[in-house]
Amino acid sequence: MGLLGKLFGKREQELPPADLSGLRCDIHSHFIPGIDDGAQNLEQSMELLQAMHELGYRKVITTPHSMADGYRNTPEIILGGLEKLRAEVARQGLDMEVDAAAEYYLDHDLEKKVTDRTVLTFGDKLLLFELPFISEPTILLNVVFAMQTNGYRPVLAHPERYGFWHNDFGKYERLKERGVLFQLNMVALTGAYGPKAKEIAERLIDAGAYELLGSDCHNMNHVEAIRNSLTRPYLHRLIASGKLLNAGL
Repeated sequence: MGLLGKLFGKREQELPPADLSGLRCDIHSHFIPGIDDGAQNLEQSMELLQAMHELGYRKVITTPHSMADGYRNTPEIILGGLEKLRAEVARQGLDMEVDAAAEYYLDHDLEKKVTDRTVLTFGDKLLLFELPFISEPTILLNVVFAMQTNGYRPVLAHPERYGFWHNDFGKYERLKERGVLFQLNMVALTGAYGPKAKEIAERLIDAGAYELLGSDCHNMNHVEAIRNSLTRPYLHRLIASGKLLNAGL
C-alpha cells in the first residue's frame, strides 16, 4: 500500500452499478412542483421523473413535506398537484406511474392528523414520517402508538440521519420492536450525510432493519448522488436481501 493508502486507509470496494429496475417503485421524493423544497415547476418535475425512469424506476410515490410550520401541505394541495403532474406525464408520454403520499414531520399537529385520519398513505396504509434533526421528540412513541391504533403502519424516513441516536444503537432496536418500518436514503451509503450516518446505515443493513429504499430526491444534484451510490456494496447487499417492499407497491 502506498503512502496515501497508509494515511487514509484502503479505498472502499466498488461494484458494478446496481440494477434498480427490480425495485420498480421509489417511495420517497419531492416531485410535485412548487409546494416544498423539491421541484419548483413542471419542467423540473419532468426532468426528475425522466432521470428516475433512466435509473430503472417505473413508479414513484412522491412525498411532499407536510408540517404545521413551513410546508403546510394538506391532502387537497398534494392531490391537486399530483393531478397536474400526472396530466403532464401523460402529455409527454413518459412510461412512469406517479402516485403521492406525504412525508409528515413529527410536530405537535401530527397526532391530531393521525387521529382525524387526514393523512395520505401508500401501499397497505404505510405512513411516512420524519423527525427533527436536533433531538428525539418526547412524543415519538405516543405518536407511533396513535398511528398503529388508527390502523396505520409507521415508516420512519432516513433513520440513519438522526445524529442523536448515533451513539445509542439500542434506540433503533426498540423502534423495530415496536413495529416501526425503516426507509433508507440510498445516498447515505456514499457518506453524503457524513461518515457516522453512513456507518449507521451499514449497521442497520447488517441488522436487516430496512424494509424500504428511497431516493429522497429533490433535484438533479440528488440524481447524481443516487447514481454515485449504485456501486456501493451495501446497496447491493440490501437489494439482494429480499426484505425490501418496494416492488410490491
